[in-house]
Amino acid sequence: MWDFEHVGSGSDFDVSYTLPSSCAAALQNGSADIGIIPAAAYATIGDLLILPGVAIASKQAVRSILLVSKVPVERIQTVAVDSSSLTSVALLHILFTKWWGGRRPFTTMAPDVERMFKQHDAGLVIGDPALKVDRSRYFTYDLAEEWIRLTGRPFVFAFWAVRQAALKDLSPTLDLASIFQESRDHGVQAENLERIAKEWARRMELSESDIKSYLSQNFVNVAKTLIA
Repeated sequence: MWDFEHVGSGSDFDVSYTLPSSCAAALQNGSADIGIIPAAAYATIGDLLILPGVAIASKQAVRSILLVSKVPVERIQTVAVDSSSLTSVALLHILFTKWWGGRRPFTTMAPDVERMFKQHDAGLVIGDPALKVDRSRYFTYDLAEEWIRLTGRPFVFAFWAVRQAALKDLSPTLDLASIFQESRDHGVQAENLERIAKEWARRMELSESDIKSYLSQNFVNVAKTLIA
């Protein structure tokens, strides 16, 4: 979103911010035309086109999608899940079913590890709450890292999509894919990463070095490395 917030591309769009799962609902009910949606939601929504080369994807641990547990994974009986990412919940179901001893009952809760632990053996936390987890205190499993270790394949968590019905109302000179791809490229430039790290360190109460490391080391350019 670098260009939308700092350069001026946002003037062509009415931009709002919410969770990817809510973006999917907005595309489905027609209240939004473009959104970043969980990969797991794509098949449930008709009339969408994926914008190429702009996604949340990784070939290694991501740090922001964690199963946090009081016990080793094979001893987990019940799991609390943060429902803000449909893809992460679906991925956790797959990991348990195929590799971790079978399905476990999931309960949706707010992403507060201590509250989750009062009722369950483990909790799935996503985004800011995951980045703030003290991993020295618990058993932690990075879902992207586990998927890649077990399958040898990268994982795509979310991507940008547009309603086909909305395309007919767009200016023929507006190249959506290029707008989003250029914003991606500008956002990962070194000087802009420094600025993003400063802005988000204050918002998230994390160090600038942690934010910069997270953005520069945990994700990859989909266009160059993940498209087969």
